[in-house]
Amino acid sequence: MISQQAPPLPEGWRPAALNQGWTYRDITHPDNHGTLISALMAERYAHSSEEVWLRRIAAGEIRCNGKRLLKDRPLPEQAELLWCRPPWIEPAIPDTWSVEYDDGDLLVINKPSGLPVMPGGGFLQHTLATLLDQRSRQLVEPLVPKPVHRLGRFTSGLQVCARKPTTRSALSRGFQPASGACKIYQAWAQRVAGLEFGTSLAVNTDVVERPHPWLGWVWGPLPQSDGVIRRRLQAHSELKLLERCPQGDRLQVAITTGRPHQIRIHLAQLGSPLLGDPLYLNDQRISDLATPGDGGYRLHAWRLQLNDLHLSCEPPSTFLFSSDSP
Repeated sequence: MISQQAPPLPEGWRPAALNQGWTYRDITHPDNHGTLISALMAERYAHSSEEVWLRRIAAGEIRCNGKRLLKDRPLPEQAELLWCRPPWIEPAIPDTWSVEYDDGDLLVINKPSGLPVMPGGGFLQHTLATLLDQRSRQLVEPLVPKPVHRLGRFTSGLQVCARKPTTRSALSRGFQPASGACKIYQAWAQRVAGLEFGTSLAVNTDVVERPHPWLGWVWGPLPQSDGVIRRRLQAHSELKLLERCPQGDRLQVAITTGRPHQIRIHLAQLGSPLLGDPLYLNDQRISDLATPGDGGYRLHAWRLQLNDLHLSCEPPSTFLFSSDSP
């Protein structure tokens, strides 16, 4: 048998590694009294079926009010559930970046595509938040910079962090829709009908929460037909055309509302999804086989106007299509 080795990682990447596992904590409501634990966990963690939760219970991964379970049971009137998730392998990530601004408190970096900002979606240790903590400890810094907002895993560009809790709190308020902050991105999308050089196009459709077979619910565009919608958020984006080529349109997208996956969703709403987006498809469809953390698209946080702070960073060379690209 010939063993196949994985291709070497690019320079500046951290290889896949086993983490130490994690414990998830859930407090049940009295209305859940009598519900089977496997059913409740399947409802709260929709990525796993009741059968999977039964196997986890049998493996001793679930504790109810401090006692390890070995078989399913109805919930008592009050319960604390702990899921002691065993260690798992986290995928490789890029772990280098450039610093765009640092005044000793406020830190703004140029985040590489592929690096998650916060834990979630199968990532625990391989995140920007953890890397910042590790580096600060190595440098014996008194305060650890922590992310103020969250770029998508495969979105590159300006990521704001701060060392002082008061600064993080103030900046979080500054990112609220009514604050006047503006974030400008570059995005590659399918051709946008009606958008030409020198014009702009405003998109004001709501971002809505729709059913998803793996995740339970996911943010997406308004469905074409009468679909189930759990929540909706007002959102505003403004598009300008930077480049038009056979592959698609390179856009400037300015947003004053930072809704989840807003740019991806608004472009899908227009019928011009991001090129290579595995989740948000044509005709306002959402793929049953993808999640928001899956990559393939090109999106870059280009410029930031926040209070008196005005920053910009150009997208990486891999963001642009070469003249001989198919």
